[in-house]
Amino acid sequence: MALLSETALIDRIFEHIDGKTTDVGDDMWREPTENYRSEEWFDAEIALMRRLPVPFCPSAALPEPGSYVARTAAKTPILAVRGDDGVVRAFRNACRHRGMPVVEGEGCQRAFVCPYHAWTYGLDGQLKHIPGNDGFPNLNKATHGLAPVTAEERGGLVFITQDAPLSGGALEDMPDLIAPDQEMFNTLEFNDKANWKLFGETFMEGYHIKALHTKSFYPYGYDNLNIVETFGRNSRVVFPFRRIEKLRDKPRAEWRLQGLVTDVYQLFPNVQFVVFSHHVMLLILEPISVNETKSVIYQISARPKDGEKIDIAEAKRDAGFVQDEGLVEDREAACAIQVGAMHESG
Repeated sequence: MALLSETALIDRIFEHIDGKTTDVGDDMWREPTENYRSEEWFDAEIALMRRLPVPFCPSAALPEPGSYVARTAAKTPILAVRGDDGVVRAFRNACRHRGMPVVEGEGCQRAFVCPYHAWTYGLDGQLKHIPGNDGFPNLNKATHGLAPVTAEERGGLVFITQDAPLSGGALEDMPDLIAPDQEMFNTLEFNDKANWKLFGETFMEGYHIKALHTKSFYPYGYDNLNIVETFGRNSRVVFPFRRIEKLRDKPRAEWRLQGLVTDVYQLFPNVQFVVFSHHVMLLILEPISVNETKSVIYQISARPKDGEKIDIAEAKRDAGFVQDEGLVEDREAACAIQVGAMHESG
């Protein structure tokens, strides 16, 4: 289904405020605790993540030829790099000689030199140089480049599909989430002792806002008031701020939502794209084990309003509040829930 327009979304928010209601599902869902501790279930989730297009990083993380991001995705070392032709390509980050990663982290360079034996690869993944080449007389360089995986840019994000695809996944009906003039200013990583789904679920409802975020998010927002929409395999959950009330005194033609709500886009299966007041956050939940998750967070400036310049200082202040307050509370809650889930039945 198509996402609601700004005006229709604001109307629906006001209906919930006035009626003290929220969006609800047609049926009650009960998730078995076994799904948070089952090794078999976990292995199936990893296999799924490898066969769907999953956001790997923002396009802004690869701003120029030679820009790269190398990290583990669905338990596989992956390298994404922008080529001289401007196209983003991705590869398994493993040298074709002995399998060592050819690069780590983020940066910009003209070639990738394996730190083990210095085999060298170009930005296109092709094998360019082998020290002591006479020791490999029958090796064909053309067939020993880095093993490619599928990379595609859409909506300001770089999607990676590692294995034979099951479907278009999150790419289906994708909106444009990041504009070219938005700037990425920071990358964070956290490791926590909890199943990846417990982190994702904290972004799916506002039922916990007043209880868990009493001093962080709740003073600015509502308790248990959300708009929930689906598009393809994805969804958008809208958390309004109390200051949205000031729109009631403005003509409908002047209604704008930016800065008055937090939008959380759930990109199937393990990614949240969150639009805050002054910055946006791409959160990728990378499962490490059934009870451990690495959160990879890219912080990006908000889409500038008409005629305004990007205020990076304000974006950083906004991001600091979110990561040091609300995210800490969500992470602590997920870890505590995991302990309970490991000992519950049913």
